[in-house]
Parts: sequence; C-alpha cells; structure tokens
Amino acid sequence: MPYATTDDGVRLYYEEAGSGTPVVFVHEFAGDMGSWEPQLRHFARRYRALAYNARGYPPSDAPAGLDRYGQARAADDIAAVMDAAGIDRAHVCGLSMGGFATLHFGFRHAARARSLVVAGCGYGAEPDTHAQFRAEAEATAALIERDGMAAFADTYARGPTRVQFETKDPRGWRAFRDRLAEHSAAGSAATMRGVQARRPSLHDLTGEMAALSVPTLVLTGDEDWPCLLPGLLMKQTIPSAALAVMVNCGHTINLEDPDEFNRLCGAFFAQVDAGRWPERDPRAVTGSILGVEAK
Repeated sequence: MPYATTDDGVRLYYEEAGSGTPVVFVHEFAGDMGSWEPQLRHFARRYRALAYNARGYPPSDAPAGLDRYGQARAADDIAAVMDAAGIDRAHVCGLSMGGFATLHFGFRHAARARSLVVAGCGYGAEPDTHAQFRAEAEATAALIERDGMAAFADTYARGPTRVQFETKDPRGWRAFRDRLAEHSAAGSAATMRGVQARRPSLHDLTGEMAALSVPTLVLTGDEDWPCLLPGLLMKQTIPSAALAVMVNCGHTINLEDPDEFNRLCGAFFAQVDAGRWPERDPRAVTGSILGVEAK
C-alpha cells in the first residue's frame, strides 16, 4: 500500500492508474479517494491518474489536534503526495474542500501545477455568510461527535445541494451516503473544525488570485447555490480562469454527472497540454458595456 509522508509526519494513502501526464484528484469533505473512481477509470486511459485520502480519512492517518489540520496543510499535502509518487508537475483537480486545497496549491506551489480544476469551491466564501458557515461547521462537527457517522451521513447527504444527486441517481447517491457513513468520526470532526471552519474567505484572497497565472478551470453546478457567486469571483479575478456551469447539478458534480465532468476536464487538460490555454485579453475587461464611449 503506497503512502506519502508529510513534513509533520502524517501518512497519506494514495492509489494510481495509467501512465502519461499526471493528474492528481483531491476529494471533498464528504468524499474520499473512492469518490474519484469514475475519473480514475476514465483518465487512466490517457493519463497517469492519482487520488489519495486526505489526513483524517483512513487508511491515511487521522492525527489528533486541530493544529494538525488547516488550509495550508491541505495544499502542502498535495505536494507531499506528488513527491512520494515522483511527480514534479501535474494537473490538479479538486472538488469542494479539495477545490479549496487545489486553489491554495496554486498559490503555494504554482510551479508544480500544469493546471488547476477548482470545482464546487465557495462554501462560506461570501462575506455575509462567512460567520454562518463557521457556526454551521461547528454544529456539524458536534453532530458527528454526538450521533456518529451513520446518522450524520443520512442528514448531510440530503443537504440542499445534495438532493439533486439523490433525485437524479438514487443508487449512486446511496453508495455515496453509505461510503460517507464509514468515515472516521474523529477525523471528520477534526477536518470540519480545522480545515473547513478556519479557511479564509475567497474575498480575502483576491490579491493572490489576481497574481495566479496557472491555467485554471472553475466548475460548479447551477444548483450549487453557495458556489455560484464565488465561481464568478474566481472567473473575474484569476486572469487565466475559465468558468463552466453544469446544468441541473448540485454539489457532487463529478459523481452526479461524471460524463460531463470528465468531458470538461479532458478538453481543458488537452488545451493546456497543447500550449493553447489563453490568459484574459485586457481589452475584455473595461468599464464599457458596448465598447463605445457615450458622449
């Protein structure tokens, strides 16, 4: 079983398939490495596809103490996995918590990123909901500790941006919920408090985003309400970013509509690898609506 070891001694379990240009997948809070199975099977046909379990998700270590969790650690853990696998540069694709980690990986390790797919990223990012998100994150951690993972999974998997998955694909949704129920309660609570609740708002990171030149694809579902405006913010602020919105989709887009998710990512990777991904033309960003100054 392959493991990466981080600079603070945490072991992270990973798996890979295929050969070629590396693509690293970074999972969401309610997922794990197995959540990327539709992507691993698809992209391993042309790429070296790798996914790992974040700290707090066995068989990776679930260290005690909130100081062992955090946004910067999550970004640096991607680099640790790449180091262990002997990967210098990779396309990095993350969803939700993994999307935040992927964005911060671009800030902290830009030279190691061929591209960034930042999917389902934005929960708690809006200034008027940031305090609410932190309070709900604490309530979520308390629910996990009080009632256990099975009860938590049944509630969390029916959230306002998960019901789309349940309606569209009941069998796939049940597998998602059941897998979530098997996660470590201690690791999940620590992740919710240490990573989710304490991460900065995207509105506080516009300087870092404006300086980011790594090719970036922002993906969101059109019913993933907390991510729509943050998706626009990233599109407007990152000069190398494109935005794609997946129709009739909630938050779990890589499982809810894997064919479309894979198509969008595959076209993006191919354009980047061909050296044809553009940065935004400054002429596209002006104060004018029609391009003609009113007298």
